[in-house]
Amino acid sequence: MTNSLPPHGHNRTPLPPARTTPASGVPSPRRPSQEQHAPPARPGKQRDAFFDNAKYLAIVLVAMGHSWEPLKGDSRILEGVYTVVYTFHMPAFIIISGFFSRSFDMRPDRLRRLVTGVLVPYVLFETAYSLFKRYGDHDPGMDVTLLDPWYLTWFLVALFVWRLTTPLWKNLRRPLPVALGVAMFGSVSPEIGNDLDLQRVLQFLPYFVLGLCLKPEHFQMVRTRTMRIVAVPVFAAALVFGWWAVPRMNTAWFYHRDSAQELGAPWWTGPVMVLALFGCSLLLTACFFAWVPRRRMWFTALGAGTLYGYLLHGFVVKAGDFHGWFDHRWMHRPLGEIAVTLAAVAIVTLLCTPPVQRIFKFAMEPEMKWAFKRDAAELARERESRQRRETANV
Repeated sequence: MTNSLPPHGHNRTPLPPARTTPASGVPSPRRPSQEQHAPPARPGKQRDAFFDNAKYLAIVLVAMGHSWEPLKGDSRILEGVYTVVYTFHMPAFIIISGFFSRSFDMRPDRLRRLVTGVLVPYVLFETAYSLFKRYGDHDPGMDVTLLDPWYLTWFLVALFVWRLTTPLWKNLRRPLPVALGVAMFGSVSPEIGNDLDLQRVLQFLPYFVLGLCLKPEHFQMVRTRTMRIVAVPVFAAALVFGWWAVPRMNTAWFYHRDSAQELGAPWWTGPVMVLALFGCSLLLTACFFAWVPRRRMWFTALGAGTLYGYLLHGFVVKAGDFHGWFDHRWMHRPLGEIAVTLAAVAIVTLLCTPPVQRIFKFAMEPEMKWAFKRDAAELARERESRQRRETANV
């Protein structure tokens, strides 16, 4: 493409200034005449503490839920709490992911970030988890495959598909009803199979699309004192219902990974459960957001590393499962369950810290400049800038 550019010459029309698209809420760059009287620019957009707090707390709940899985069979109370947590922790995280994907389009730099920040980590971590299970659990039948995500990596596949289809959802007149229709279709389609965990991709899709539709003022509506008070009886009622539902309901519905027929239910229960769980999840997610602190907390900075905590804590949980750490009888008593919960919180918190991010950045945020072409306009601007410097030095 660079060969099609006209040769350098004195009469060449200068290239337009580099086009940058600032993040939402960040003003566009000023013209040179304005910059002379403008105050020094801030180094970058200030992060909203509310969203970082929400992401951190959601990932903590995810880690707690995974640590409860080997223990919940012996405690109806713990399984009831587990059911309530699974109703909203991933929906909350997915809604936030959708909210911050609103600006995604097919611009080359954003596509590069999608590949390096989502697709490449999926390839690396799916391979690592498969090998970890094969040799850590002595499971020779566990093959390395990128078509059947194992354990936590389904979220990266889903995020890649959701974000790649964002321009489509932004152009639909009623995207949320369409997304709900897609989720209901998935719930009655057992032939979809396990490839790329498409059941989860489809059934969790409405939460991502809802995040795309939300605006900052929608989050302000739940960040009120009234909502914080209302959230108390709502969560109390949810916990009572969760305790009641333990022997009466299949908790696999909350995983969104199977169709109704695969769960041994009539086909029509699939769409009904999609709508019912969507309503319950939104109610509890709104209550969760109402309790999230709005000011900076000691854990606010960890919100930027939640994907690290999410992908890495699974190795610890599965190592405990493979090596029988959860088989000790004292862990299946109330004090043991509390100890496991606190350990899960501490571990996932540690895995979200900047030192851990620096260690694993090569896998989570590789630059991979060698893999992508540079934009032709960017190269031309650099040549023009170099030519001007050379002319000035003469």
